Amino acid sequence: MNTSKKSWRTKLHVIIYGTNTPAGKLFDLVLLIVILASILLVMLESVKEIDAKYHKLLDIAEWIITILFSLEYIARVITVKKPLKYITSFYGIIDLLSTIPKYLSLIFFGTQSLVALRALRLLRVFRILKITRFVGASNNLAKAMRASRPKIAVFLFFVMIVCIILGTIMYLIEGDESGFTSIPRAVYWCIVTLTTVGFGDIAPITPLGQFIASLIMILGYGIIAVPTGIVSAEYTTQDKEDKEKQEPVFFSHKTCTNCLAESHKTKAKFCYKCGHDLDEL
Repeated sequence: MNTSKKSWRTKLHVIIYGTNTPAGKLFDLVLLIVILASILLVMLESVKEIDAKYHKLLDIAEWIITILFSLEYIARVITVKKPLKYITSFYGIIDLLSTIPKYLSLIFFGTQSLVALRALRLLRVFRILKITRFVGASNNLAKAMRASRPKIAVFLFFVMIVCIILGTIMYLIEGDESGFTSIPRAVYWCIVTLTTVGFGDIAPITPLGQFIASLIMILGYGIIAVPTGIVSAEYTTQDKEDKEKQEPVFFSHKTCTNCLAESHKTKAKFCYKCGHDLDEL
């Protein structure tokens, strides 16, 4: 009995978490199609004309997708050794947020709850985040973003200092007549101008103020490129390190049932993170 139970849980785990088997690839393909279909439904329901004409059909399709997501969520929980670890993980929370809105809509009823219903329906947009598990390069991008945090933080701090200084200068030069009624408002204008947004609600009228504004606009184009360059450099570094570590026998995308660690080598028998047997539950 235990052998049979262990067998079906193992097989189900390989199908859901593994991408190196035909069944696993088919599962991921079907799941990706369902996710894209659910996103399309959210978009169509936001169009009043379409929702008014096909509301019942869209509602049925939404229930079918919700049930499929519910079954997937339950399957993911029961096939790991530590369900709570998955439930509280990033993907676990996203999976839950992608599933519960339709069920929550059953609790809220009546005219007064229509606003709450609309808000709950927006939660389904989180399903788009589930697509990230199908993008292999997303791991390197996440590593690059984490590695870039100190540099970007210093850069943003520098930008804030520049905005405060230039905003204060513009407040002294332009004054109330141009709309620079306070230093915070002048700093707001500087941030808007530096990011090349330019709402136009405040504008300098003096020649000196316009000259400084022109310099800020030109500086804005250079500032936009800095964070991109930092992340790009880190991403290139991560990609280079991965290629250097690559061996003839690469990764099988096995997922540890104990700690949910991924990308184990094809011949690996134990998890590189916690040492758990990859062939056991």
